[in-house]
Amino acid sequence: MAIHNKSHSNHALMSLNKMRKDNNWKQKNAADFEKPDRVKLLHNIMDCCEFLKELPDESVQLICIDPPYNLELIGWDIYDNYIEWASTWINEAYRVLSKNGSMVIFGGIQFRDVKSGDLIDIIQHVRHNTKFKLINTIIWYYKNGMSAHRYFANRHEEVIWLAKTNDYYFDLDAVREPYPEEDLKLALKDKRLNPENTMKGKNPTNVWQIGRLNGNSKERVGHPTQKPVEIIDRFVKSLSYPGSIVLDFFAGSGTVGRVCITEGRHCLMCDSDPASKEYFNKHIELMKNLGQNTEYEEIKSVDKFFNIE
Repeated sequence: MAIHNKSHSNHALMSLNKMRKDNNWKQKNAADFEKPDRVKLLHNIMDCCEFLKELPDESVQLICIDPPYNLELIGWDIYDNYIEWASTWINEAYRVLSKNGSMVIFGGIQFRDVKSGDLIDIIQHVRHNTKFKLINTIIWYYKNGMSAHRYFANRHEEVIWLAKTNDYYFDLDAVREPYPEEDLKLALKDKRLNPENTMKGKNPTNVWQIGRLNGNSKERVGHPTQKPVEIIDRFVKSLSYPGSIVLDFFAGSGTVGRVCITEGRHCLMCDSDPASKEYFNKHIELMKNLGQNTEYEEIKSVDKFFNIE
């Protein structure tokens, strides 16, 4: 549970924070919450659908997942009916999300037949069969990628952001990008823009230029579909608050857990591949080498994580 930041001694700021708390979640940001000294982290090796059944209703602030795409390249990526399988975890995800929570799903729309795990199919299913609301489609653009001869070489992936209700938490200030000096001067002259927000930086928009991890990247831990820390960090900062719970039930390399430790979010991770824990341990070693905080409390069961007697 989030705790009010007791360091806010300024009376005007205290009044502002009280007003935010008295209003809905649209007025809240990271300043309204206290970052825990040590986060709780649970990392289970098991089927995601079974894991989700163990979680309490409305207990999670953010779900950030990179599910299998059903490309049949490896054993854990083969499903006879992808959407039928996906609907199980989509429904459970809706149940465990808080009313102000969000779910982020990495994917793609470049797949060629109905059998694959296409984000278009997931969006269609969500719209016709759930109460989720599609807030954004984020385009992850990168300059480095594979070459192609029978089609235009792909240089982007898609990510969808779903919310449980219209009163979702979103901290834009936490992820604003600074203006270059000359652009800032011009922006401050634009009467259409709020000067206070302009000084904070610009909205990063829904097109994010973040490089893919190449084979010799220092972030690499060995997982074939590992996502960059930078892109996960942006989702965690903007869609969850300090002390809240982030869930990744396709944990893969464990990047979500790594970011949660850094940003002060408690984390639930699950993956069917035992190697997931090995990948995550490599993240911890990389963090130590960089002098980053690696302190977390490892929890062994869901009941202990939520202090359920």
